[in-house]
Amino acid sequence: MNKPDLVCPAGSLPALKAAVDNGADAVYLGFRNATNARNFAGLNFDAAALADGIRYAHQRKRKVLAAINTYPQVGRFGEWTAAVDQAAQSGVDAVILADLGLLDYAARTHPNLRRHLSVQGSATSYEAINFCRREFGIQRAVLPRVLTLAQVANVIANTEVEIEVFGFGSLCVMNEGRCWLSSWATGESPNTVGACSPAKYVRWENQGDTMNVRLNDILIDSFGKDEKAGYPTICKGRFEVSGEVYYAMEEPASLNLLEILPDVLATGVSAIKVEGRQRSPMYVAQVTRTLRQAIDAAYATSSGKPYTVTPAWANELAKVSEGSQITLGAYNRPWR
Repeated sequence: MNKPDLVCPAGSLPALKAAVDNGADAVYLGFRNATNARNFAGLNFDAAALADGIRYAHQRKRKVLAAINTYPQVGRFGEWTAAVDQAAQSGVDAVILADLGLLDYAARTHPNLRRHLSVQGSATSYEAINFCRREFGIQRAVLPRVLTLAQVANVIANTEVEIEVFGFGSLCVMNEGRCWLSSWATGESPNTVGACSPAKYVRWENQGDTMNVRLNDILIDSFGKDEKAGYPTICKGRFEVSGEVYYAMEEPASLNLLEILPDVLATGVSAIKVEGRQRSPMYVAQVTRTLRQAIDAAYATSSGKPYTVTPAWANELAKVSEGSQITLGAYNRPWR
């Protein structure tokens, strides 16, 4: 088995340091603009923070990946190419790109800069991945969270491109890179401005013991006083359908591959990714530390050591899970 890289989120410099200090092999980050699919106020990196983060990671022999993973808009392509140029000049170890035009620009302008295909590119077949390798020289592809383990293994068996999969974090019910729910509600899409439910459209309303949450005046959820409230997105809102109120599209749950890590490693994946650049440094530290121990233990099964999910690992990840559930997502479809 390969021992995959553990790739962890860095929404800020403290989060980057937390990931590196707790065992990440690589961190991924974005700039403070629309080129970044997690373009939230107060997060991400300017030039000074980027330089500090790269220095901190490289001194400890860890890698820094820059996510430039939204889609350039008509008349504004220069903003995205400038981000690629900035990443290349800063000394990042790779850029994570979704748009084919931007992949072409990076390949022509910075041929020595390593290129990864973002999950936002929605490449679910080895044919799509091999096309991007042939045309743009990608060296890694991040698979959307819609494939079974058998399908992941089939992709890996038919490409020379490294494959990265998600191992923990919030799920996306949509085909990644193709969600238009926020655009429908607000006129701004996460694929173009970099945020699901842009903060300027979110409104919290106290009504006695109830907290109502609206996105651009659309009521998407109501929480009781003792109920845990996550960041509001339409796909994970509760709506009235045929007189019943429930999670009509997706119930909040966190993807968690602890249980099947040896099976994931056996497919030959090159990297396991943690979702959550919008989350706190504490979240990053906790998840990184736990998955570092779990991946090391799963890898040890190749030398005959047994693998067991410890109660400590399960408890640590449960504390930072979205909602009250964990899931194997599409990786395990027993009905197939």
